Amino acid sequence: MKWLAAALLTALVLLQYRLWFSNDGVRDVLRLKDQVAAQQLQNASLAERNRQLAAEVHDLKQGYAALEERARADLGMISGNETFYQVVPPAAAPRTASASPGPLLGNAAAVDGH
Repeated sequence: MKWLAAALLTALVLLQYRLWFSNDGVRDVLRLKDQVAAQQLQNASLAERNRQLAAEVHDLKQGYAALEERARADLGMISGNETFYQVVPPAAAPRTASASPGPLLGNAAAVDGH
């Protein structure tokens, strides 16, 4: 009877070792669950992107409003009855000598007698 108990205990220890420490054990299952969750998140974001692209394709096929918007934004095009005005920011004001006197200006004034 003691031999049977020892054999069963040995079998139990070996099975537990395989369950917890082997390549196809609990650790591997948990790692695979994490990978599946990460892949599902990536799939959800890609599905949303695909939905947006499909809606854009549908808009481009159905009407000219989306096509016109795309031409305006990407190509800078204007309609035939519009006037294009380009607003240019003012250039920086040139620096004057009185705003930032250099070392030579001080010497020239001293030579001039002023």
